[in-house]
Amino acid sequence: MKISIYNNYEEMSTAAADLVVAQLAAKPTSLLCFPSGETPTGMLKQLVQYAGEGKTDFSFCYFVGLDEWLGMNENKEGSCKHYMYTHFFDLIAIRPEQIVFFDALTTAVDQECARINDFISGHQGLDLMIVGIGMNGHLGLNEPGTDFDTYAHRSALDQVTVNVGQKYFKNNTVLKEGITLGLRHLKEAKQAVLIASGTKKAPIVAAALQGEVSTDVPASILQDIPQAYILMDQAAASALKESPAIQRIDV
Repeated sequence: MKISIYNNYEEMSTAAADLVVAQLAAKPTSLLCFPSGETPTGMLKQLVQYAGEGKTDFSFCYFVGLDEWLGMNENKEGSCKHYMYTHFFDLIAIRPEQIVFFDALTTAVDQECARINDFISGHQGLDLMIVGIGMNGHLGLNEPGTDFDTYAHRSALDQVTVNVGQKYFKNNTVLKEGITLGLRHLKEAKQAVLIASGTKKAPIVAAALQGEVSTDVPASILQDIPQAYILMDQAAASALKESPAIQRIDV
């Protein structure tokens, strides 16, 4: 696990975008996975700019969705798929067949999880999987208590996730379950990347990266992933103790 700390959110977001550019330069047909939410917005904005300037090319890669609230699709503002299309897919040149998301409207959740698992294994795994961290330490919708060896699965949402998730919706929305890639997907990704920003994330970042490795804090799995790369701003890193694994980047 390598930790890089940047001066601010903008520098962290650019560094994350640069990782994607480097991955596509090395393998244009890469299978990528990005998170939705507040933290990746800056990275996606930078990638859209890079694509417009011809600095990267998304023509040959594939994207698989990280997670989704069960019962929602891209037409629901606040859904993960709506976010990804609004902030990224609709703004770059990409074909529909390059994008594979969970069908969160399905009544056959197990079969849908198997479909996504098969898609990933059919591409010999994820080349680059980027995740954010929830206030309870979740990655994707892998909530506290999730087994580290789980692939795609239905997730009963933790109350913290339910409460925080309301910020993505204009009106109070019932959130009970999600469908998500598993922590084993992260372990098996060729590059596993966590991005984190803001003072509010500092306590859970410290618990995940320097506390006990436990399913109580799903993000603590990153400590056992040698290829894990952690990018954060100074605010998110403010509760970390100094460590040889930490590199402070002064751009």
